[in-house]
Amino acid sequence: MNLAQQVGGQQAAANAMFHGDRAPQRHVEAYQQVPDPQPTHRQDADAYWADKIAEVMRDQFGIKPRVNTYSYRTLYPPAYDLIPLPNQYKVPDFTKFSGQDDTSTMEHVNRFIIQCGEAANRDELRVRLFSSSLSGSAFTWFISLPPNSVIAWADLEKQFHKYFFSGVHEKKITDLVRLRQRNNESVKIFVQRL
Repeated sequence: MNLAQQVGGQQAAANAMFHGDRAPQRHVEAYQQVPDPQPTHRQDADAYWADKIAEVMRDQFGIKPRVNTYSYRTLYPPAYDLIPLPNQYKVPDFTKFSGQDDTSTMEHVNRFIIQCGEAANRDELRVRLFSSSLSGSAFTWFISLPPNSVIAWADLEKQFHKYFFSGVHEKKITDLVRLRQRNNESVKIFVQRL
């Protein structure tokens, strides 16, 4: 008996094993009967095989591959990303605003505009670069804004102040020096005035 006859006999035995349950054989035949055109490029080939594997998982096991449904979309129009930065402009290492420290929103916005330099002359670039000046909960707030919800710098600045402005005015050292406890004023009330 030659090798071809041995392999043929083993295939017949395997087919006989699955004779009672034709489902596995039927799936094998289904995938063997329809030759799909194979893509020529590497990237296309990867996508092709990923689709084929997903199809087998769905058909044979009822498993649906997980689809990545979370993708970041900018809160400003996509055209803003096409606007070039000024000639020989280097994006600065912006001072970060996290919303957790004592920095006021007014101070942060003014510092951001100063650090932008020449790029601050265009609204679109200010909007695009602003996320680079945020960290922590402030950055989380920024990326949670709806896509295309900001058209102009004034929109973004207004939303930023509305969300993070505390309304508490900062005390200066001169205010503290001038502060005196009044006659018959308890320590508790004096400290509350601070």
